[in-house]
Amino acid sequence: MTSFGSSPLEPDLAKLIVQTLKLKIDPASVQPEAPLFGEGLGLDSIDALELALAISQTYGYQLKSSDPEIKTIFFSLRALANAVEKHRTK
Repeated sequence: MTSFGSSPLEPDLAKLIVQTLKLKIDPASVQPEAPLFGEGLGLDSIDALELALAISQTYGYQLKSSDPEIKTIFFSLRALANAVEKHRTK
């Protein structure tokens, strides 16, 4: 079982990722520090768009591809949770 230490949003975001992208994995198996793209969960740019939309609808945080920090934000579940926590409006 994964320990969600850094951010209380990690379990919720893991569920959101799995549900939004219809992944056939247990949200608890998403490692907080593992990359979301490539070697980690293997997400792609279409997944990023879907996820950004779901995050916007759920948390009110607009993720833009033009943001110079976007790759850092989407690097891992932990990085994403920390960014959402800082910028959420709902």
